[in-house]
Amino acid sequence: MAVVDSMQTVPMPEVVQRRSQGASWTGWYLRWAVGLDFLSMLLGGLLAYVLRFQTSSGTSNWPYISFTAALPVLWIVTLALRRAYEPRLIGVGSEEFRTVLQAGFVLTAAVAIVAYATKTDVARGYVIMALPFATALNLLTRYQLRKWLHRRRWKGECMRRVVAVGHRSATADLVRLLREKRYHGMEVVGVCLPPALFTGDDAVGKVEGARVLGDFSRVAEVVHALQADSVAVLACPEMDGVALRRLAWQLERDSVELLVAPALMDVAGPRISIRPVSGLSLLHLEHPELSGGRRLLKTLFDRLGALALLTIFSPVILMITLAIRLTSSGPAFFRQTRVGRGGTEFTLFKFRTMVVDAEARKAELLASNEHDGEVLFKIKKDPRITRVGGWLRRRSLDELPQLINVLRGEMSLVGPRPPLPEEVAQYAHDVRRRLVVQPGMTGLWQVSGRSDLSWEESVRLDLRYVENWSLTLDLQIMWKTWSAVFRGSGAY
Repeated sequence: MAVVDSMQTVPMPEVVQRRSQGASWTGWYLRWAVGLDFLSMLLGGLLAYVLRFQTSSGTSNWPYISFTAALPVLWIVTLALRRAYEPRLIGVGSEEFRTVLQAGFVLTAAVAIVAYATKTDVARGYVIMALPFATALNLLTRYQLRKWLHRRRWKGECMRRVVAVGHRSATADLVRLLREKRYHGMEVVGVCLPPALFTGDDAVGKVEGARVLGDFSRVAEVVHALQADSVAVLACPEMDGVALRRLAWQLERDSVELLVAPALMDVAGPRISIRPVSGLSLLHLEHPELSGGRRLLKTLFDRLGALALLTIFSPVILMITLAIRLTSSGPAFFRQTRVGRGGTEFTLFKFRTMVVDAEARKAELLASNEHDGEVLFKIKKDPRITRVGGWLRRRSLDELPQLINVLRGEMSLVGPRPPLPEEVAQYAHDVRRRLVVQPGMTGLWQVSGRSDLSWEESVRLDLRYVENWSLTLDLQIMWKTWSAVFRGSGAY
């Protein structure tokens, strides 16, 4: 099959994987999700029944036995009403887990309201145990199912075929991003460029390995030829509202998913809303809330969390201190000046992982910098690192003393990486925005590759955090930090 342009004919590659195969894996994934949801609520109800009525006997418990049997069905219906089985929720994002939590609250409230309206005497202990435990178990099973899907996707299975529409540079960035993070389950199989940029050379060209197969007027034909599952339209002036609406109509016939990237990069959904004005849909962007009640809540969370973690890890801190003092000369703690919120300097505490004269030897190692020509200074096999220090860095245990900085209000548990003064001196105007919030012990940079990240990527992640920070995002990052620390990737 071929896509015909007014100037040339672009040959189409042979279709190997059909859209029906994508629908197949989506179907069995959702069936597994339904089954696990059913079992989670059944186990939650049975556990609550045993714990609440284990000392009871007789026929008076039969209503609760019936209710326990009916709970899984009610749970599946509630999840379906909350749209928890939509294919768009499969595999990535926190919306899947948020939907399960919302369903748990809805079902709990519904049971309470029905019991009150019908004057039914329901054992509160049974309800309090059954629904929260089942919801938590369901979150765990959904998480494990997602991780299993991610492993399949890293092998190239269970992928959605995507046609990218936009300028060459933007589509190239998308191809690289989806290739590096295959757990998103999207693979760019074709590219369509703006008509003015679709030349004869593009007819046989590629964008990061993806074939250029047409211009914007041929998107629907390219999708049909490749049996693609999705179309990703990247921000470009040539694809205006009229053209985008016509494309949506064309894709609707084959139930092809349409994804549109707004020009507002790295801004999360909670800050974006649609505001209709005289029939025109305007994208409303809220300013990030960098002060006020949410800031106070974050401060309290940081201080209390740091105090609790210092108490829990105090034996570990003591053992690490002894290990450092016994294996190398010098103090156990390393103090360094860093820049915090608003450009204020503070003294950062860490366990010493290098020899005492490490800073004096830095100049002779500049030629070995892994981030050559960039602001950051990192070496994978830094000769200044001690044996104990290398182990501490791989497990990020050298950063435990930073809990003192958090307790003192100089840092946060989650935030941008705390920079050195000489790094801040080289900041461009846009980069200085990362200083409007407190630096953190962990952050998006920690869970996305740490020292393996380029300077530009590190800055982009920090700015994304600043633009979208919330207590919920902090909790998500802290959850992912445990996995990043366990893997030890990018820690050197």
